[in-house]
Amino acid sequence: MSEIPAARPAVRPRRVVTDRRGGRSRPPYDAFNLGVHVGDDPVDVAANRERLARELGVPGERLVWMDQVHGTAVAVVDGPVEAPLPATDALVTRTPGVVLCVLVADCVPVLLADPVAGVVAAVHAGREGVRQGVVPATLAAMARLGSRPADTTALLGPAVCGPCYEVPRAMQAEVARVAPAAAVRTRRGTPGLDLRAGLDELLTRAGLAQVVHDPRCTVEDRRLFSHRRDGVTGRQAGVTWLS
Repeated sequence: MSEIPAARPAVRPRRVVTDRRGGRSRPPYDAFNLGVHVGDDPVDVAANRERLARELGVPGERLVWMDQVHGTAVAVVDGPVEAPLPATDALVTRTPGVVLCVLVADCVPVLLADPVAGVVAAVHAGREGVRQGVVPATLAAMARLGSRPADTTALLGPAVCGPCYEVPRAMQAEVARVAPAAAVRTRRGTPGLDLRAGLDELLTRAGLAQVVHDPRCTVEDRRLFSHRRDGVTGRQAGVTWLS
């Protein structure tokens, strides 16, 4: 008689996107800055991260952070890590209670979830990440853990919108070779990039069950951090975990 593997306990993917309200950082990082690399007081950032953990109802050491470099490196984590993972732009886990965090201030936080396989991912997808293929690399890492695109959904968080994201024509063409839908015109009629449109195209092409957009533009909405608008500023986070 063959043994039937025990069914994996049901897990529920959770997703949160923070904004700049409610923290203790002082200008120009006011107020809920979660980035330690932008020049803010580390004590204030630590307090903000503790508040994030408290609001999520998890211990602070369960938050996993990345040293993001606009690349395609994907890390699979199965428990807490002491420091931000170096040179990493995507995190994947199938371990409940491990909270994956991506920091942004104009790039797209991509939060992926396969509730059937019990796998989630947090991806930092800026212009270079889209061009180099960070999202396909993340989907491949999820697949190695048993995830299927047909069971996977995506949330594309707040980011700079196409009408606000002016780029040189050559730069637009580089991204459009990978994601044609990203090529748009700005309000001024100049070449622009709509990274969420490009990512939607890539994810739909990959066979995802659903792609949801948070329509907010980081440049236009002053409740959000924006490097393009303000230069020196803080970072909000896209966060996902299994509960």
